[in-house]
Amino acid sequence: MNRSQRWIDLGAVAAVVVAFALIFAKNISGKTDGQLLNISYDPTRELYEKLDVEFVADYERRTGQHIIVVQSHGGSSRQARKVINGEEPADIVTLGMFTDVDALRKRGLIASDWADRLPNHSLPYTSTIVFVVRQGNPKNIHDWPDLVRSGVQIITPDPRTSSNGKLSVLAAWGAMVTRGGSEAQARAYLKAFYQHLAEMDPGARTAAMTFALREIGDVQLTWENEAIREVSDSDGRLQIVYPPVSILAEPYVAWVDANVARRGTKSVAQAYLEFLFTDQAQATIASLGYRPYKENTFGAAIAHLPKITLFPVTAVAGNWSDAQQKFFGENGIVNSVSGSSRNEY
Repeated sequence: MNRSQRWIDLGAVAAVVVAFALIFAKNISGKTDGQLLNISYDPTRELYEKLDVEFVADYERRTGQHIIVVQSHGGSSRQARKVINGEEPADIVTLGMFTDVDALRKRGLIASDWADRLPNHSLPYTSTIVFVVRQGNPKNIHDWPDLVRSGVQIITPDPRTSSNGKLSVLAAWGAMVTRGGSEAQARAYLKAFYQHLAEMDPGARTAAMTFALREIGDVQLTWENEAIREVSDSDGRLQIVYPPVSILAEPYVAWVDANVARRGTKSVAQAYLEFLFTDQAQATIASLGYRPYKENTFGAAIAHLPKITLFPVTAVAGNWSDAQQKFFGENGIVNSVSGSSRNEY
């Protein structure tokens, strides 16, 4: 069985496991004390598999109650849309960008002060966007300008559905303007960037499969943690390239007030998210290639991650909401340089 078949088989198994978990949870209500649905973005499967086990054990030890946590993963913006549309009745959201969580506030699903209800402004860890290339780096890709050289094909997800896709755009733009380029030059670069896209998948994990398994493209732009996992699983066929500069990625978390009030799960949902900021969870977060907010405590665990320049969203826009409108709104930069006119929400 080849690697592609193994991935497909594992994906099918994962789908069955989730389905049985839902059935199991519904049929043993007398044996459990509650269930949480965590709607998360694409490449956090392995992270929350570990954190869920740790939280369930910790919560049962402290309260005597046994909780089931069910996960759902996909492109961050698409996941947010599913919660807004009622397709995914999330108790908690652990999404890839501030604007994906804040979209729920705009629809009245979470409180206006949601970001201030948890430590570190509801930000348990940070990350960034890096490059994955074929072993030996045959296209000699080291920096953002290298992506738009003749013959280079880029893989990154669709910014209309994926936070990875959005962050790739913001990182590409910021790599120009933070190093002396004008906005006109950044716009020209981003237009060339779109002309070099080989394919746009809906999320980070499907983009990884396109690049690693279908072997499409010369360079993949992805989350740092996803790149680490992908290269580790590649049997030496892939490697990571860290550009000199990239964006500071900030995945936010929140409980969904409207849903937890209806289901009576607010206290356990809050406990779950508060757990993410404990030393135990922060150690797990660091072990899987994320940059924990308690970096002073767990710096040794991430010492292998290169110290590249990470610029904040304020280097390219006023804040995350402003970046959403400036780049991804109906009349935003992405639609103008890519020729698309479809908005995400």
